[in-house]
Amino acid sequence: MKLIDFKKVKDGKFIKNYELKYLNNDGKEKIFEIISHNDYESASEIGQKSSGVSIVALDESLQKMLILKEFRMGVNKQIYNLCAGRMEKGETPEECIRRELLEESGLELKRVVRILPPSFAAVALSDIKNQIAIVVVKGTPTGQNASANEWIVPNMYSKSEALNLVENEEFTSRAQLATYMFAMGAFDNLCLKEAEK
Repeated sequence: MKLIDFKKVKDGKFIKNYELKYLNNDGKEKIFEIISHNDYESASEIGQKSSGVSIVALDESLQKMLILKEFRMGVNKQIYNLCAGRMEKGETPEECIRRELLEESGLELKRVVRILPPSFAAVALSDIKNQIAIVVVKGTPTGQNASANEWIVPNMYSKSEALNLVENEEFTSRAQLATYMFAMGAFDNLCLKEAEK
C-alpha cells in the first residue's frame, strides 16, 4: 500500500475528518477516511500524538475497581467504561489522570502504578491514541463533578461483581478487557510489585 494523497475534508470543533488516498496492491486507488483530534499539515504527522488517558483505578485494598456507567452520545445508550479523558494543552498524563478521576468519580489519586505507552484507540477509523494508566485511588465515588454534558454513575466493584458486569452488560472494548483482567486477578501482583519499588 502506498499513500499518494492526503487532505482534510472537514474541520469540526473536536474532530477533524481526513481522506487518505492509497494505491493498493492491485495498483488501484483506494480512498480511506479517518477522524482525528489533531490538525495535520502532512500525512507524516498522522498517529504521532497521544491525546488522552484511560484509567484502570483500583482501591487501596486492590480488591475493588472503579467502573463508570455512563451515557455515551455516540451510541445513544448507557454503557460501562473506564474513567478517561483528553489531555488539556500543556497537561501531563498524571495531571490528566488526577483531574479526570476527580471530575468523573470524585476519587483522589493515591499513586500511579504504571502508565503504558500510547496506543491506538480505534485504528479502523481513527489515529486517536491514548495511554492506559493503572492507579490506586482513595475516597468514595460521587460523580458530582461531571459536566452538564455528561451522565456518569461511578462505582467500585469487587472481582465477582466486575465479572458479572462483563458477562451481562455492554462495555467499551478497553474497559471490558481491563474489567475482565481485574476480575481474574491480573493486576494484583503488578500493584504489589510496584508498591515495593
